[in-house]
Amino acid sequence: MATTNTTSLSIAEMREFANFSPCEQRFIRRNLDIGLGRCDAFKLWARNASENVDIRRQYVAYQDLKALRHSIPDADSGDSISPFIGQLVRLAAFDLAQERLDGFSPFRFLYERLLGAEVRPWLPSAFCAGAAMPHLRPARRKLLLQSLSEAAATAPAWSAREPSFMPEYVDLEDEAA
Repeated sequence: MATTNTTSLSIAEMREFANFSPCEQRFIRRNLDIGLGRCDAFKLWARNASENVDIRRQYVAYQDLKALRHSIPDADSGDSISPFIGQLVRLAAFDLAQERLDGFSPFRFLYERLLGAEVRPWLPSAFCAGAAMPHLRPARRKLLLQSLSEAAATAPAWSAREPSFMPEYVDLEDEAA
C-alpha cells in the first residue's frame, strides 16, 4: 500500500512538472542543481556568458539555503519567524525577478524541493511578498499575484510528506540518439 501511495505521488508530481512551461522546467532543474549542489551548474547549464553571470548570481543568492533549511519555524511560532521569513522573501523576490517562474505552482514546486516539506505553510506568504516587490514590473506583479489560488492562500493544513520526484538535467541530444 505504501509503495502504491508513493508511486501515485511521484506520478502526480511528474504530471505537475510536465504542465510547467519549458522555461519553467529548465529554471527549476537548474536551480535544484545549484541549490542542492548536485553538479557544476556552469558546465551543465551555461550556454553563453550571460548565463554564466546568472548562474553565479544564483549561487550567491542560494548560499543561505542550508541555514534556511535548519531554521524553518513552526507555523504557529510568532517570535522566531522574522529572520526566517526575511531570508525566504529575499530568495523568492530574487527568483521571481528572473521572470522564469510564471506563477505560484512552479514556485512552490521548486521551493518544496529546495527546502523540504516543512516550508509549505510559509510559501504563500513568501510568494506574495516576493511577487509584490516594487522592482517587478506592474504587469508581472499582477500575473504572479493572480496565480495564487484562494485554496493555496487559505489552506488550513499542509502535507508533511516530502516531495518524491526530483527533476534532473536531460540532454536533448542524447534523447534523440
